Amino acid sequence: MNKEEYEKHKPFAGEKKPSMLRRRVGHDYESRRMYLITMTVEGRRPLLGRLAGRSDAPEGSADWPHVELSELGKAVEYEWMNVTKYHPEVSVVALQIMPDHLHGILFVHERMPQHLGHIIKGFKASTNKHYRRLVLGVESAATPSQQRRQGEKRDRSLDNRQQGMLWSLGYNDHILSGKDELQRWLNYLRTNPLRLAIKREHPDLFRVRFGLAIAGQTYAAIGNQFLLNNPQKLQVQCSRSLTDEQVAEQVALFLAKARQGAVLVSPAISKGEQAIMRAALDARLPLIFLTPWGFNTFSKPGHQYFQACAEGRLLILAPWEHQNQRIPLTREMCMALNGMTKNICER
Repeated sequence: MNKEEYEKHKPFAGEKKPSMLRRRVGHDYESRRMYLITMTVEGRRPLLGRLAGRSDAPEGSADWPHVELSELGKAVEYEWMNVTKYHPEVSVVALQIMPDHLHGILFVHERMPQHLGHIIKGFKASTNKHYRRLVLGVESAATPSQQRRQGEKRDRSLDNRQQGMLWSLGYNDHILSGKDELQRWLNYLRTNPLRLAIKREHPDLFRVRFGLAIAGQTYAAIGNQFLLNNPQKLQVQCSRSLTDEQVAEQVALFLAKARQGAVLVSPAISKGEQAIMRAALDARLPLIFLTPWGFNTFSKPGHQYFQACAEGRLLILAPWEHQNQRIPLTREMCMALNGMTKNICER
């Protein structure tokens, strides 16, 4: 949908809800671009394989975390790698299949006759056939839409769309926008099994907890909640007007206090606050970070926070509901976050 059509329909669309499946308004999904695609198995069932290995194993060794594909997972891999057979204007850059979802990178190297969604639709249709054969045990099972056309009665005892459908509705796409972003994507795909292994080895540290009440404010939380019990919690707040030299002085001051046992607490809004929290993270010191972007059930720490979370030296608190579309921080939001930080430290 282009921007003109979007603005025309917006008054009648109702309240905009958070979604990871929404396409970018005004983007041409037929022209030359690179995409990171994510699809999840319906019901998050681990049908595509099983995780093997240990998070502490050397990379490249047999025990480095990896996914051993099921027969269905191998069929999904085959269909993805053969996308170019049906769409020669598209190249497959990478694929990482996880037990209940996949990440793949596609490069549209010349203009396509159809929208990117048609490629995903064809891929889903072909893998659904393998699912019905390998999991449901039938060579050709009618999908719910085919049942309706044929006047058949659907088995309502099956959960949602599980009857004949491998994938959840829709898909998520990220559009390559920077020269260094592709390498970040490739690293993300390569280390996805490692992060899953870490999460499984430390489930309590990565489980999203909702309704955590602290000093009259309710938060969603990921990480080590015992950091809240530290008797010395120190608010990191710096003026935006600090010079680089002053920022460096503040970094040294706060790191010294953290090494003496203080837990640093901040939403990391100003450049000084960001520098201090980043330096403490690199120094493997304990942190409580307030994020304005809420969590959903499947939220997880960003890449830079993952190891800190696994080691129990990080707690991330989200005071507001999850929003898929990030909006600029307002002055009121910044003041509210700083007030919450102060209350946590004085708790």
